[in-house]
Amino acid sequence: MGITGIMGTDAALTGQDRRQFEEEGFLVLPGFLPAALAERAKAEVDHWVDSGARQRSIASAVSPDEYGLPPLMELEMEAHGRILAHPPLLEVLAGLIGGPFVFHHLHSDRRPPNAPGKDWHHDYELGPRAERTHTMVHALHYLGGLDASVGGLAVLPGSHRETATKTARAHLGTSELPGEVFIGELPPGSTVLIHSALFHTRRAAPHGESRERYMVDSSYAQTGVRWRPVKPHWRHMLARARELRLAGDGWPELFAEHHFTEYEAEQAGRRG
Repeated sequence: MGITGIMGTDAALTGQDRRQFEEEGFLVLPGFLPAALAERAKAEVDHWVDSGARQRSIASAVSPDEYGLPPLMELEMEAHGRILAHPPLLEVLAGLIGGPFVFHHLHSDRRPPNAPGKDWHHDYELGPRAERTHTMVHALHYLGGLDASVGGLAVLPGSHRETATKTARAHLGTSELPGEVFIGELPPGSTVLIHSALFHTRRAAPHGESRERYMVDSSYAQTGVRWRPVKPHWRHMLARARELRLAGDGWPELFAEHHFTEYEAEQAGRRG
């Protein structure tokens, strides 16, 4: 199936965009981030990976009693913080979600050349078999774009309406599925918004033709229910976001703690 749901570059959400997201569970925003911001974020990703900060952050999530708080979080880096609360992004999210929402988590990585793909999965955090009563959105920011040298993203339209565990299709690997949409060509700074319950997979680039793949992934959840945090230091994360004043005056719930349950230790293996 060809790509549908491509939003115009003026970042003005239309009724068709909203229907596309509601029915199919995704929206493509080519070149959405300002070029200078995407470039600054790429440099920060290099520091995040090469300095060991990413691995140290993972250790803090997996073994908090041993490692304590991470010395650096993604949102504390200037460009990452700006992307997280990018005003045009928040406006689009408000239109898609249809009401107040809270920041859930931020993930940043640089995939090496010839890295493998990731099996079919979804990232909805309300519960393993919770009904999709409240919307959660992941914003996948491809800083260097997508093309054959970094692989692409495949999504399964409509699957966000299913009540299924995250790994219900993991046994299928990264194989092509009937009805899927493959997103393989996007310019630098592009963003793909997906309903977090939408099944999707990262496809690897052909072996020997790959380059590094930069991505920042930020997620947001509709208020009105308490969401499960994915990091043991989630309170510290939200507090730092407030201290850094990442949200403008128009987003009072963006970093509010009362929208979350307590962290569960069995979630420590996740890398949010």
